[in-house]
Amino acid sequence: MASTIYFRFLENPMRNFVRGYRHYRIKDLSTNNCKPGDKVNVKGWVKSIRKMKGNLFVDVTDGSDPTNFQLVVNKEKHIDTAYGSSIEASGTLVATPKNQLELQVDNLIEIGKCPLAEGFPFYPKKSYPPEYIRSHLHLRSRVSSMCSTFRLRHEATRAFNNYLAKDGFVQIHTPILTSNDCEGAGEAFLVKPSNETLLKSMMKEGVPVEHAYFDRATFLTVSGQLHLEAMSHGLGKVYTFGPTFRAENCKSNIHLSEFYMLELEEAFMDSLEDLADRVEDMVKHVTKCLLEKSAPDLSLVRKLTTERPLEEAFEWTEKPFPRMNYDEAIRVLKANQSKLKSPVDELEGINKEQELFLVDYCKSPVFVCYWPKSIKSFYMRENKQNGQLVDALDLLVPHVGELVGGSVREDNYDRLQRKLPNVDLLQWYLDLRKFGGVTTAGFGLGFERYLSWLLNVHNIKDVIPFPRWAHNCVM
Repeated sequence: MASTIYFRFLENPMRNFVRGYRHYRIKDLSTNNCKPGDKVNVKGWVKSIRKMKGNLFVDVTDGSDPTNFQLVVNKEKHIDTAYGSSIEASGTLVATPKNQLELQVDNLIEIGKCPLAEGFPFYPKKSYPPEYIRSHLHLRSRVSSMCSTFRLRHEATRAFNNYLAKDGFVQIHTPILTSNDCEGAGEAFLVKPSNETLLKSMMKEGVPVEHAYFDRATFLTVSGQLHLEAMSHGLGKVYTFGPTFRAENCKSNIHLSEFYMLELEEAFMDSLEDLADRVEDMVKHVTKCLLEKSAPDLSLVRKLTTERPLEEAFEWTEKPFPRMNYDEAIRVLKANQSKLKSPVDELEGINKEQELFLVDYCKSPVFVCYWPKSIKSFYMRENKQNGQLVDALDLLVPHVGELVGGSVREDNYDRLQRKLPNVDLLQWYLDLRKFGGVTTAGFGLGFERYLSWLLNVHNIKDVIPFPRWAHNCVM
């Protein structure tokens, strides 16, 4: 006779705890979505606790909104918690005298304690400098200003993607590993397996051991531009939005070893003015979206460094960006040399101090167009009226200087062949001009620089979750 097996299903205390209560994220707890009398459940982290009369007032956040949500706990319930702890609370919504919602708590449990004395780096009602917060990367999402920064980063990513999708651009996942060094500045990270035995087993005659895996030198990408050009010759309008890498021994506030670039390439575009229009329209459109959707997060971060109201700080979204030729920019700088620390040399380009001076001089973001060929990259098209110039632009903005660099690409096969740094490696790039070639134009926008500008954050390391720079690769 077969034996009968009985299963005992244990009740989940957490499931009992929320029974009869609807769970909400804090950003959804508004009079648009719920009303006084609703029974709701929330989960989050304690930001502050106040004891007044017969109640305990607990402010919580769950990361969904810059505003904390208030729980009211009657002392007779003998419920207690502490700053930094993770909790779950259920109760009834009530309206405050200011017609805001708060939760009269029926039940509260502490999910995870936060023993401050055991090394938690952030104490209640204290402010910390960015350098200190940055030294605790794994916990800085518990700092309100950092949460606002990363929510806005998310919204900016979405806004750029939406803008480009609406205008018919196709997103391309360009490779992280590449044999190209697009900028040709020798700032690429060389990639090879850490397993020396594997490399030796894969060696071929004439191939150095460090190149054995791919049969050639391979790098972390410094730009997806050349790959985008290849895709644009069949898809028309393409972009990529991903990490890029630069091996620079630089500790400046606007440089990282790993950062995100938004890069676009558009076929059949042969005018630098059209390219500038594209850049300006995109930057203004995305910024307006963020002002509409993320103003509280913007304000929370900006108030740490400036008292300037958002309306005044973003007046530039309604004004055309000035455009000046490189020669004009040099003339302005030379006329104001006494106000600059660095010497102005048209053969050396424009440094950050000079970029910021031009922005201040124009009282606006400003395009600098038509640069000397001798200081720009091989892929930029020679200007038809002046062969010593290329059809290239930089967009300079307050706070960071260069935000965007772009150009019309060289479309003449013979000229490009003469300028290529390595014809053998880049024969495929020449082929784009040989087989149904068209003129393309494109640009790259430094995403962290854009965020730093918008948020008025003085160090680019504080707008990316896990910054990497020389001598620093924590986590």
